[in-house]
Amino acid sequence: MATETTYSNVTRSYKDLDLNFAIHPIKKDINKVIGENAVIASLRNLLLTAQFERPFQPYLGGNIKALLFEPLDVITAKNLEVQIKTTVDNFEPRVIVQSVLVKPDFDNNGFIVNLTFRLVNQLNPIQITFFLERVR
Repeated sequence: MATETTYSNVTRSYKDLDLNFAIHPIKKDINKVIGENAVIASLRNLLLTAQFERPFQPYLGGNIKALLFEPLDVITAKNLEVQIKTTVDNFEPRVIVQSVLVKPDFDNNGFIVNLTFRLVNQLNPIQITFFLERVR
């Protein structure tokens, strides 16, 4: 008789390289980013990558830069919300998006993005806020 074992209490630790390439003073190696900071860095890189930017992975990326050159209004903000949610759902399996809120900032000529998500193996929500602006 076979028994099924569930591992609901198992927590995973996420690790990645520090993209600032800072060197550890003792080990003389590149620092690691651990836990939720690794996932936040991965999300940031994913969202700021344009499609067809990475070789051999043409559809990876958020393609958000293309929307930044649209008019600064509520319709573009809604399109950004949909694009961010779709990108994270498609390409980041470690994250469950709870909400995406994009507001146009007319004074600074950009968009304020509030992304609330949780890691697959955790219950606590994580909220990150960043500013999107077009760069020429």
